Amino acid sequence: MADVKRAPGGVVEASGHPVGSGVVKPGYDPSLANEDLAPLGRQSWKSYNFFAFWMSDVHSVGGYVTAGSLFALGLAAWQVLIALLVGIVIVYLLCNLVARPSQATGTPYPVVSRVTFGVRGANVPAIIRGLIAVAWYGIQTYLASNSLVILALKLQPGWGPYAEVESHGFAGLSTLGWAAFGLMWVLQAVVFWRGMEAIRKFIDFCGPAVYVVMFALAAYLVVQAGPTNVDLNLGSITHTGWGAAGVMVTAIALVVSYFSGPMLNYGDFARYGRTMGDVKKGNLLGLPVNFLVFALLVTVTASATVPVFGSMITDPVETVARLDSTTAVVLGCLTFIIATIGINIVANFVSPAFDFSNVSPQRISWRMGGMIAAVGSVLLTPWNLYNSPDTIHYTLDVLGAFIGPLYGVLIADYYLIKRQRIVVDDLYTMSPRGRYHYRAGWNPVAVGATAVGAVVALVPVLSHHTTTATFSWFIGAGLGFAVYLLFRRSIPAVAADLTVVPEPR
Repeated sequence: MADVKRAPGGVVEASGHPVGSGVVKPGYDPSLANEDLAPLGRQSWKSYNFFAFWMSDVHSVGGYVTAGSLFALGLAAWQVLIALLVGIVIVYLLCNLVARPSQATGTPYPVVSRVTFGVRGANVPAIIRGLIAVAWYGIQTYLASNSLVILALKLQPGWGPYAEVESHGFAGLSTLGWAAFGLMWVLQAVVFWRGMEAIRKFIDFCGPAVYVVMFALAAYLVVQAGPTNVDLNLGSITHTGWGAAGVMVTAIALVVSYFSGPMLNYGDFARYGRTMGDVKKGNLLGLPVNFLVFALLVTVTASATVPVFGSMITDPVETVARLDSTTAVVLGCLTFIIATIGINIVANFVSPAFDFSNVSPQRISWRMGGMIAAVGSVLLTPWNLYNSPDTIHYTLDVLGAFIGPLYGVLIADYYLIKRQRIVVDDLYTMSPRGRYHYRAGWNPVAVGATAVGAVVALVPVLSHHTTTATFSWFIGAGLGFAVYLLFRRSIPAVAADLTVVPEPR
């Protein structure tokens, strides 16, 4: 093995081979490396790129509905805003923690997971995150296709019969629905296929574009309603005192849970950051600052729908569809379609691309991994998942319960066991002398701690204990973190990894 020395930022690299070479070195095991998984040669993303990333992630139909629903929890508007701000600050801090190893090494999430789970064991977190992304990718594509159906019917009302599943449908989706879903599927695939630089340019555009439409929609509805007729408390205030505090904590947990997926694999994007400072600044602008503005816009818009339409509407697509102007409907629907494409590629396309490529780098490239996810999303028939809340509960929530433990184990190992030190070359070797070989490429402590955290986190989900299930991410993350530290420190011989790095000579 090459001599070891410490690189800037606490990262360890083999001497003579700088982190981010951008090529698969001759010494890398082909079963662990390809050009997509190898360290980057050039990290060029600036703080604005990460700001735009979060705008794309936040500005979606799902994000709009989620934020709007929190304002109807029986709290005063200022209480919900505080809960939203606290929740998003927690997400901001957690994202910074998971971003550091990927930014420092220039490697994506599944490769960084090899440090903790082993060069083979990293497939456990990769597959779990990939499957969750596939399911959500299909659902988000379906939601965006609904906007396209509404737009088509607005322009061509005569197509109405083809939007009915009973008379013109197959596998639970109407003919018009299939056409819209197929078009959305192709559009997203085209953006993805052009690579990460094209994705970066796309999200740089779509996040701000949605803001323009949201501000215009909010202003239009407020004028139509009359400023004095807009009540920012979207629901009746039913909680006060300690009861209100408990509901606020629940709202905080919901915010963290909503972002738990992209938060776990945020390293897939942080690896492109020029410096960790750029990542943190972009996260600050894109999370606490951006999310608060977004929440206020949602509140004003949803509040104004009551006097304008006679009832509160939390779905922005439905709000736009009710406007009298055909031009406004077309622009609004197209904007929300663009927004959904943005979040879908960011949260649910890039992740499984890296994750599935990690399973077999020789056979599965980044592009092929993404297309596997895209095809899988169709086979799941997501419109049936979306129309069945019970199915969503027992598939997405069950898989989602694993995200917390995966996060907790990774953070415990990187910060408290490895002390932010990584030998990059050892991430790509199956040699028993490699620091992340553990036992045949698996770290049993990491896998065991993940299993314990996931099983306990699943209990409230499967027992229909809704209140406790809201905190499944925190339960899983806390247990995964604690169990890993307990057994990793009490059984140090389980893996001969690098815990103390000699100073460079």
